[in-house]
Amino acid sequence: MNDDTYTAVQYGLGPIGSRIATTAHETGFEFVGAVDIDPEKVGRPVGDVAGFDTDADVTVTDDAADALVADPDVVFHSTGSSVEAVAPQLREIASAGANVVSTTEELSYPWWNAPEVAADLDAVAEENDVTVLGTGINPGFVMDTMPAVLSTPMASVDAVTVERVQDAGERREPLQKKVGAGVSVETFEEEIATEAGHVGSTESVAMLANALGFDLDGIEESIEPVVDEGGAESDFVTVEPGDVAGLRQVAHGSVDGETVVTLDLQMYVGADDPHDRVGFEGDPPVSVTVEGGYHGDVATSAVVTNVAPNVVAARPGLRSMLDVTTPSFTRQARR
Repeated sequence: MNDDTYTAVQYGLGPIGSRIATTAHETGFEFVGAVDIDPEKVGRPVGDVAGFDTDADVTVTDDAADALVADPDVVFHSTGSSVEAVAPQLREIASAGANVVSTTEELSYPWWNAPEVAADLDAVAEENDVTVLGTGINPGFVMDTMPAVLSTPMASVDAVTVERVQDAGERREPLQKKVGAGVSVETFEEEIATEAGHVGSTESVAMLANALGFDLDGIEESIEPVVDEGGAESDFVTVEPGDVAGLRQVAHGSVDGETVVTLDLQMYVGADDPHDRVGFEGDPPVSVTVEGGYHGDVATSAVVTNVAPNVVAARPGLRSMLDVTTPSFTRQARR
């Protein structure tokens, strides 16, 4: 290992964690450990599990303490969506003296919904002189950090709307199930609209509002099915005519009863115009569209990997993407 090489542990080797590990390996991070509870992965080389070639003899363990003994610069963490559920894992990592970049959606901006957990994680991180960050493509970038950065040349912002349309058929199987692709409208209303959907919209509204200086009264969110009358299919699901292809999830942040932040997320199989669009009301009024949109799985691993060097260099504590130096594509991660 060279002195200018970042060392890393991959914590969680599901579809997203494996993709992160592969992207980080290709970017120059050297893995010194890996953690997963799946017995079929434990004991196998991390590259074998994640899908990349490496000569390093680093195997997966189900005991995080074993992996953290290697004293990594950063831990790529991808085990769950709930910040309260993963908080013990994050505390253990930070207490071992490692920085964390996590895909836990609620960690992207936990001060709105989980202020006590956020305060605890911030204290543990500061005490151990490390930085903890939650990020990804959404939440973490396209519906919060990106519009915040795009507002920089504006003299005033009165309101912002972010629209993200994704073809769920191009995404991993668990996500297609999470958005309800292939189920009936009745099943969607009973199970998806109440129990699943996209996690992180509230956090993105709160983060973006904070960046733009809006002191929100509240955040409201709605989920409705996108019904495909003609039918659609992906590699994993078949959507019969009249069944659900996915969802539309809209979150509003308001000030004095007026909506100032709107996030409109549409993820369904067969979406024919994927895009990410940011529209500002203000001086000047601005609209920016990313044609095709950022592919969620590819982009999440890229955001996590590209921001990692900035997290290592950031001020200790629990941080959001608004707090770290603006990242960019990193061809080769070096100190």
